[in-house]
Amino acid sequence: MAQFPQSYTLVISSPDQVGLVAAVSSFVAAHGGSLLESNNHTDLSERWFFMRNVIDVRNLDIDLDGFADEFGRLAQGFDMKWYLRDNQCKRRVVVFASHASHCIADILHRWHSGDLDCDIPCVISNHENLRSMVEWHGIPFHYVPVAKDDKDAAFAEMEDIVGRHRGETIVLARYMQIIPPRLCAQYAGQLINIHHSFLPSFIGANPYQKAHDRGVKLIGATCHYVTEDLDEGPIIEQDVVRVSHASSKDDLVRLGRDVERSVLSRGLRYHLEDRVIVRGNKTVVFNP
Repeated sequence: MAQFPQSYTLVISSPDQVGLVAAVSSFVAAHGGSLLESNNHTDLSERWFFMRNVIDVRNLDIDLDGFADEFGRLAQGFDMKWYLRDNQCKRRVVVFASHASHCIADILHRWHSGDLDCDIPCVISNHENLRSMVEWHGIPFHYVPVAKDDKDAAFAEMEDIVGRHRGETIVLARYMQIIPPRLCAQYAGQLINIHHSFLPSFIGANPYQKAHDRGVKLIGATCHYVTEDLDEGPIIEQDVVRVSHASSKDDLVRLGRDVERSVLSRGLRYHLEDRVIVRGNKTVVFNP
């Protein structure tokens, strides 16, 4: 997606009704703005409307706070849930990782090359093996082991680290610990996981072994928001790769890792670009 630094992104979710698009477009135009991107969708079964606009603000006659105040009054009349972001302000993404390196290596590469438009203030891991790779990128690495008999202490320390680094979004790059409900609630809609399975199939541990035992012909990965219900949060992105009876478990793992890292990076990018709107346990994703 082209980068629009002098722009706002406006995301809207509301009951479907006549005049919504016209009202939003007229508001933007009345203040000297123009639409660089515009996406919308109506869920006909629920009569619910979704919209995402990227607004050129170079000639806008009000600032971000003024825009928000005035638009808030318009939104109230349509019973909108809405969100406004200045695209010059990059999100701060904290990465949680364990021992596996393929997902975090892909994220760091895409961040370093500019494919992921965010800041990564730190990485937190319950293993030490990723330290040199993370620190090579100039990113602070925090080792927080998770004791089986006292996981609360570890997560309290991690929560403190995220807070000190002003983390907004947390990405679980194959982080192999269950996130406690308190953290799930605190970062609802901002806590992203990659599950090495095409959910809802083969949830939980060892999905590749389960898939191999079942003789599947497709394996995949699922990027989703984390909730208190394990592996059941709203799905952001998925993909699959074909396998056959000749594929060993190791083949499935190798192919699965390729899918995992690409799905996680795509899902994170959609989130960073405000392309994902959650409603209930489903999402609308305005792909570029």
